[in-house]
Amino acid sequence: MKAVRYHEFGHVEVLRQEDVDRPVPGPGQVLVKVVATSFNPVDDHIRLGVLAGAIPTPLPITPGLDLAGTVAELGAGVSGLRVGDPIVAMLPLDAHGGAAEYALVAADLIAAAPQSIALADAAALPLTGLAARQAAVELAGIRSGQTVLVNGAGGAVGSIVVQLAADAGAEVTAVDSPEHADRLRGYGARNVVGPLDLEAGPASVGGPFDVVINHVRLAPDDLAGLTPYVADGGIVVSSAGPVPADESRSVRSASVWVAPSGSGLADLVARIDAGRLKLHVVDRRPLHDLAAVHDEAANGKLRGKTVIVVA
Repeated sequence: MKAVRYHEFGHVEVLRQEDVDRPVPGPGQVLVKVVATSFNPVDDHIRLGVLAGAIPTPLPITPGLDLAGTVAELGAGVSGLRVGDPIVAMLPLDAHGGAAEYALVAADLIAAAPQSIALADAAALPLTGLAARQAAVELAGIRSGQTVLVNGAGGAVGSIVVQLAADAGAEVTAVDSPEHADRLRGYGARNVVGPLDLEAGPASVGGPFDVVINHVRLAPDDLAGLTPYVADGGIVVSSAGPVPADESRSVRSASVWVAPSGSGLADLVARIDAGRLKLHVVDRRPLHDLAAVHDEAANGKLRGKTVIVVA
């Protein structure tokens, strides 16, 4: 089968398309015929080796943490799935494997694919959706009537956070560049503002807020500047570096560390099929373009969430 792999950490030139043996599912595993994976910024960090200490992974590595495809084979002990079923899954951060014609995944990490969107586009869901769900649902526990500020709302994760918060009945202020404004309002954001001027303070954007969720990489001092945007007793959740808590005001802080979850994915899929959650895919590229996608991302030229079509 064809797969893109790298045998050493480094820049995009380490990525090579190769012919490798088709894997065989072991007990509790499913072999997936991959229709698509997608690019996530963490793919770039793992390839460079900067996360090798935090996420030890043996080389060679086939990148791609997202899977959308169909069941090809079932390992021993797997029930509830049939060959041919369309599925989605997130692979563990130390496993990867989506950029190949076939991939192995543990059965309990799988969810039925959405029926209302193209299967290839569903590859945009797993990692970004689970990261957004962890931030909005599991860590922040957003509920009706709360005020929520989403910094970096136009990105793949932030866009889903906005929708989850609005769906919960919160009043959402979305922060990003004006090009995303109409889309974010369509997702349910009550207010859309440009990049934060942290020196202007929370009142400049209608705060402080019950919940602040940050997806923008900032210097430590600027991350600390987000704490005043949280109302007394509120919480700030960040996927882009830790934001200090403020015990004097009972302001809590939490960080996102995304992990695979079949049940979490099933919840997100149900929201998509009910029309309560939309994915924003800006490009679809073939597998042999994966190195170019990594290169564009490294140079700040990738336009947004990009699906890598395999089959």
